Amino acid sequence: MNLSVNDLNSMHLDVLKEIGNIGAGNAATSLAVMIQKKVDMQVPVVKILEVQDVPMVLGGEENIVAGIYFGMTGEIEGNIMVLLDMPSARKLTNFMMGGLSETSCEDDLMQLNDMEKSALQEIGNILSGSYVSSLASLTNLRVELTTPSLCVDMAGAILSVPAIQFGTISDHVLMIENTLFDGHQEMKANFFLIPDENSFDVLLQSLGVSG
Repeated sequence: MNLSVNDLNSMHLDVLKEIGNIGAGNAATSLAVMIQKKVDMQVPVVKILEVQDVPMVLGGEENIVAGIYFGMTGEIEGNIMVLLDMPSARKLTNFMMGGLSETSCEDDLMQLNDMEKSALQEIGNILSGSYVSSLASLTNLRVELTTPSLCVDMAGAILSVPAIQFGTISDHVLMIENTLFDGHQEMKANFFLIPDENSFDVLLQSLGVSG
């Protein structure tokens, strides 16, 4: 039997939440080592959303967001997308760049310089890599990420392509909401897992909770 997000029950979600907890802890450690500053993360919030409702979580279809998109290859295939509202994206770029970001909150929301784009891609790498590493460790499955692709646009536009792709598999999506703190500021990064048709079955069987 091929399982999709629609088939997930509370036990499946508890397992995925635990993977999210481990991944969040690893991500906080990786960020702290990189910037040599303490980073805290709240316990991630795992949600099952209808694809059509995702833009509302991000402030509406016309709200400007930053999306970092990865492909997953190996024994679990599909895609991962990290989405950040622009205030969080700006805080995180300053966070990564030690306060050297040149773009202010008053500037054009869709304008990021090359250093800021690179910083956001690295943040996406750390978050996605930490989650995938946790997934691989707990399942003993080989999972790899492709090179990230960054896009800054309205939420509806950014989500249109994965929504079409994912809509052939399921009308729901798995979201993990991560909240980061540097002691003063709160930043949110929404992590979306978009597996291919067979991957949920493979994933849950490897965790012993299939069916």
